[in-house]
Amino acid sequence: MPITYTPTTGVIVTGAGSGIGRACAHALAEVDRPIGVWDLDEAAAQATAKAVAETFGIETFAVGIDVRETSRFPEAIAETRQALGTIGGLVHCAGVSHPVPVDGLDEEAWDLVLDINLRSQAMLVRALLEDLRGNAESAVVGIASINAILGNEANPAYGASKSGLLGLTRSLADRLARDGVRVNAVCPGYIDTPMLAPAFENAPGLREHMERQTMLERLAQPEEIATVVRFLMSSDARYITAEHIVVDGGATRSQR
Repeated sequence: MPITYTPTTGVIVTGAGSGIGRACAHALAEVDRPIGVWDLDEAAAQATAKAVAETFGIETFAVGIDVRETSRFPEAIAETRQALGTIGGLVHCAGVSHPVPVDGLDEEAWDLVLDINLRSQAMLVRALLEDLRGNAESAVVGIASINAILGNEANPAYGASKSGLLGLTRSLADRLARDGVRVNAVCPGYIDTPMLAPAFENAPGLREHMERQTMLERLAQPEEIATVVRFLMSSDARYITAEHIVVDGGATRSQR
């Protein structure tokens, strides 16, 4: 049976200027979802919005925004809503890693990671409640990580933020189920994105190590995460909520 994508309401994708966020914008636009492209890098947001609009012929709207600045949410949402017509979905891809073990972790770094990766999703959902509740089959997807379920000494703040996102997902799903709003998360494994590029440069052999750890023996491309997000945003996932899907090529199940 072919996959169907009933909702055609607009979707805000944070962090859509690059990586998984940009791939999600393209994947959702491919099934006629208008896209609000939000990113800290305004030029990157505009580039994604332009490319998506030209490729798929759908409405897009670019917003340059730091998702830590929650006071900007109402205005940015209003502008996005006006451009797209409606907002019936959120994909929170904005994120930072800041891999520093606890020995060198300071409060500023901790707050940065938690504010972007976790706090901003909670505050953005709160700001979007009226929109989500007002549109049938609304859905929210947060991008977590396999670090939400594994232990990694190199990035305690990142792991805490992503574990917290899974807890937030379940709490939001329970609260919003009565309104017909589903909330889920995706836990990517090793993805070939700009976020990992500095780590590869600073640690020769890291890429090969990650590939060996993965059963499929390769890193994923952002598009392979985006198609899972697209499924969760679709009506084919209408009975899935409060869940997280691990997309890691078998890395968390591997004993290599």
